[in-house]
Amino acid sequence: MTIKARIGGAMLAAIMSATALQGAFAAEDTIKIGVLHSLSGTMAISETTLKDVMLMLVAEQNKKGGVLGKKLEAVVVDPASNWPLFAEKARELISKDKVAAVFGCWTSSSRKSVLPVFEELNSLLFYPVQYEGEESSRNIIYTGAAPNQQAIPAVDYLMNSEGVQRWVLEGTDYVYPQTTNKILKAYLMSKGVKEADIMINYTPFGFSDWQTEVSKIKSFGSAGKKTAVVSTINGDANVPFYKELGNQGIKAQDIPVVAFSVGEEELAGIDTKPLVGHLAAWNYFQSVDAPVNAEFIKTWHAFTKNDKRVTNDPMEAAYIGFNAWVKAVEAAGTTDTDKVIDSIVGVSVPNLSGGYSTVMPNHHITKPVLIGEIQANGQFDIVQQTPQVVGDEWSDYLPDSKDLISDWRKPMSCGNFNVKTGKCGGKGS
Repeated sequence: MTIKARIGGAMLAAIMSATALQGAFAAEDTIKIGVLHSLSGTMAISETTLKDVMLMLVAEQNKKGGVLGKKLEAVVVDPASNWPLFAEKARELISKDKVAAVFGCWTSSSRKSVLPVFEELNSLLFYPVQYEGEESSRNIIYTGAAPNQQAIPAVDYLMNSEGVQRWVLEGTDYVYPQTTNKILKAYLMSKGVKEADIMINYTPFGFSDWQTEVSKIKSFGSAGKKTAVVSTINGDANVPFYKELGNQGIKAQDIPVVAFSVGEEELAGIDTKPLVGHLAAWNYFQSVDAPVNAEFIKTWHAFTKNDKRVTNDPMEAAYIGFNAWVKAVEAAGTTDTDKVIDSIVGVSVPNLSGGYSTVMPNHHITKPVLIGEIQANGQFDIVQQTPQVVGDEWSDYLPDSKDLISDWRKPMSCGNFNVKTGKCGGKGS
């Protein structure tokens, strides 16, 4: 072999090595995050928007230089409103796609399905939807509302402002409505409401034949006491429910409905004129008057190329969770789960109401509670806003949880510490 050939071969090997190294650097310069939301099935009506907002947040962060100097890449999967499939997809995201964190789930059934996966594989889930409490996992950051940040303030509003004495707790038949209504029943009875003045009913996901159920509500509300419906109906069942309210002439001044899972996105497909005056309790509405919200809406419309796309509460929770993760990663200097978990407690980021939300030691956040009235245009007129409320993971109104607290800081690092016995009961989930 000639010297020239040997040199040429060495150069080729060097180029190939450099190319391989460049490819390795390119892989290392990308941080993957998982997006785990239903894009089909009964929950797609609510969850598709959360996938879209996560893509927007990733794009906006990449414009700022990414995280730790690396580009973010969103890995999107569709668990198709199938709760066991959520766990399978979560495992793939963590084990196969090697995501640094996952942003996703809506129903508590989906969260309960994935929770053991995140604990087993020691990954981090940011959960952006209101839920029933009675849980605190080291591997989950709960940016949606706990019951004391939504359900209980909503009941207080109806009691104090509307004079409600009789209660219909109407929900979809799964863990979130069941546990929330268990808490609400205990809370109402602690306020002197008689059990006979509380009616609880559940229907399946995707339920559509509401005529009989709404007739029962109408009958229950005819007893001479001011009656309200507290709705934990989830997903696309809300559309025929509200239509049937209109069909049977149930108006807000007669039997107000306060919903915990109906926001601007769900109302977008409904004729809202018969629903004017009915209520929703959230921690954010698109109608919030704050410069940060106006900028968020502007960015959202530009990203979707659609000025008619609405914003809603779970989008704000996703926004808070994403920014808290970015800040915690930058503080830790790494995406390592343990170090991010250690650094995220105490992180404060802007919310869309003009204030800040802080990640607390129980992995819940601070947020105001807003009560809004449905308007004819599908937006909400905010009739009450509380100061910041700290999410309470364990209800004060249930015997089995009233003595429990959660604190994931070292050395306690416990999700269900009993303040009476001084002992940790386990993981907290």
